[in-house]
Amino acid sequence: MNLKIKDRNECMYDAVSIGEIMLRLDPGEGRIRTAREFKVWEGGGEYNVVRGLRKCFGLKTGVITAFADNEVGKLLEDLILQGGVDTSLIKWVKTDGIGRVCRNGLNFTERGFGIRGAIGCSDRANTAISKAIPEDFDFEYIFGKLGVRWLHTGGIYAALSEQSSKTIVEAIKIAKKYGTIVSYDLNYRPSMWSAIGGIDKAREVNKEIAKYVDVMIGNEEDFTACLGFEIEGNDSNLKSLNVDGYKKMINEAAKTYPNFKVVATTLRTVKTATINDWSALCWADGEIYKSKDYTGLEILDRVGGGDSFASGLIYGLMSTSDPKIAVEYGAAHGALAMTTPGDTSMASKKEVEAVMEGAGARVKR
Repeated sequence: MNLKIKDRNECMYDAVSIGEIMLRLDPGEGRIRTAREFKVWEGGGEYNVVRGLRKCFGLKTGVITAFADNEVGKLLEDLILQGGVDTSLIKWVKTDGIGRVCRNGLNFTERGFGIRGAIGCSDRANTAISKAIPEDFDFEYIFGKLGVRWLHTGGIYAALSEQSSKTIVEAIKIAKKYGTIVSYDLNYRPSMWSAIGGIDKAREVNKEIAKYVDVMIGNEEDFTACLGFEIEGNDSNLKSLNVDGYKKMINEAAKTYPNFKVVATTLRTVKTATINDWSALCWADGEIYKSKDYTGLEILDRVGGGDSFASGLIYGLMSTSDPKIAVEYGAAHGALAMTTPGDTSMASKKEVEAVMEGAGARVKR
């Protein structure tokens, strides 16, 4: 596989991410609209990946982000520290008492059940990281002096503001200057792009970023909306999947962007909010590898499943250099992450590998 990953002894970090981290307010089994109490988690598409790499797979990770310097920001920092992710690269921004200067993002998310799909309601405008510019972070120091083997970012952060997409490009360019591998999860969210140009703007921004990416990750909607690749014959409600169509899409993406060393996509057939079929594909060196099928996967909380797929895939690529093994790590980790609440994985590496090997759900005593 044509990924030249820096030696661990050369770098302070195995992986870092850049993106927004929000406080998730979770009503549990209830609804946002009728909740009287919420459980809080930290979460963000880019952060969830390095959190999984640290907590599940034992790698040394950090996060590049910005918080408003207030009590909510300190709560987010405490949650991140509980996940073992280094917080020394966070930029703390002075704010006023009501968030006019900047604020920290909130994400109200209910899990869904059966015929009722999951719902997310974000409150994230004017956040500290959305207002950050490239000059707010010393990328030369992070990638050149400290050393980073892998940088992960994605389309959620890219959609936050004009500044955020420029910050991504600057971070990626400097990371690559120092030999850091770059992965990017397209993570298309229509609601985030609707006010700033919609799908046309999403394609403009993501096609520019894609020029610098080594490992591109996404699902069908992501590749279609962000990069313009279509899959013929798929059910619009994702009740059935055209796997051959997915393979053709991945090959087209790899052909269009010769800088891609790896392209990966998750495969999900949505039967109900709590029963999905789940697997994944990975392209590398002209070959496509498919993970095992998780048919009838029972889901407690689907948020973060794709991010946990990404962290498992990245761990597999970093530790084995074998895309076939890597896609199995990704699919198994993503499957396990959706069996627990919150955005981030609660799985262990031992559990992931047991699922890869076909372990069942028999009680362990």
